[in-house]
Amino acid sequence: MYRYMLSLLHSCSFFPICFLLFYRADCPAQTSSPFRMVFWNVENLFDCEPDTLHNDREFLPGSLRGWHYGRYKKKLTDIARVVSALGEGTPPALVGLCEVENDRVIRDLVQYSPLKEWGYRYVMTDSSDPRGIDIALLYQRDRFSLLSWQAVPISDNKHSRSYRDILHVSGLLLSGDTLDIVVCHFPSRSAGRRETEAFRLTAARQVRSLADSLMAVRKLPGIVIMGDLNDYPHNRSVKEVIGAGIPDLPCFPDRLYHLLARKAKKQGYGSYKHQGEWGLLDHLIVSGSLLDPLRTVYTHEAYAHVAFLPFLLVRDNTYGGNKPFRTYHGMKYQGGYSDHLPVYTDLLFRE
Repeated sequence: MYRYMLSLLHSCSFFPICFLLFYRADCPAQTSSPFRMVFWNVENLFDCEPDTLHNDREFLPGSLRGWHYGRYKKKLTDIARVVSALGEGTPPALVGLCEVENDRVIRDLVQYSPLKEWGYRYVMTDSSDPRGIDIALLYQRDRFSLLSWQAVPISDNKHSRSYRDILHVSGLLLSGDTLDIVVCHFPSRSAGRRETEAFRLTAARQVRSLADSLMAVRKLPGIVIMGDLNDYPHNRSVKEVIGAGIPDLPCFPDRLYHLLARKAKKQGYGSYKHQGEWGLLDHLIVSGSLLDPLRTVYTHEAYAHVAFLPFLLVRDNTYGGNKPFRTYHGMKYQGGYSDHLPVYTDLLFRE
């Protein structure tokens, strides 16, 4: 069913005049094979080695979680399986990942899991997060030529806390266009939504500042912001501070638009389930110039999805329906994939 629905989506087309008149339609025409971009919070990808600089004790052999090398290898294989499924036979061009412990786990993922056949390269942060979890971007270098990358720290003069860095990666597409990818993992809500909102607002201001800087130096900025923002599209950090609106005509090149915000309004739609309610914590936001169908490279909200792959879901016996098939529920090992579902979108190239 998953492949069937995507094939229907990719087969839709309109006459050029109709395309301009009805740009909000669900199935705009595609003119070439897609450049797929994925983001996924993989839920605690930790190795089995102690880190003297960070608190990773709960993911060591002999811990209450019972983490060991066999479970670690299975986790790598499971992540590779999901990335492969999302590529539908072709490796996604870009894969943003968060909740990854260090360089070793990403190296093991791209070199010693089934992903090794696809030759991914990667860049990643090395944040001051107390648990040591970071952000990474995998890329296909024949489709995305790396120009530069940086880990952008979040400065906060009001609160004494550590933030995960923002990962900013610039690359050249085959069309000759420059693409800027911003990968984020905002502070958690675990201590309470209201109690932690200020931290996410601080992170959002840093993302907005970075986007403004890019818009000031790029003639036609192609910006993609992806990440687990631990807020929903209607929350202040996303809607007001980052300024990610719903893509309605006209779309302005110097504004940001949320590819999943319209779909997120539907009941039962989201990347994360909390107390029986689905919500979108994982986001895909683009600059308005990427929504221009007359550009050589463009996208549309119809190409953006949450990956409701059947094997990523399990029956929710408490609230009904399905929920993400997690690796852990509390301290109990379930052997699943993650507590989040991946999100993805396609860029199209006009020939």
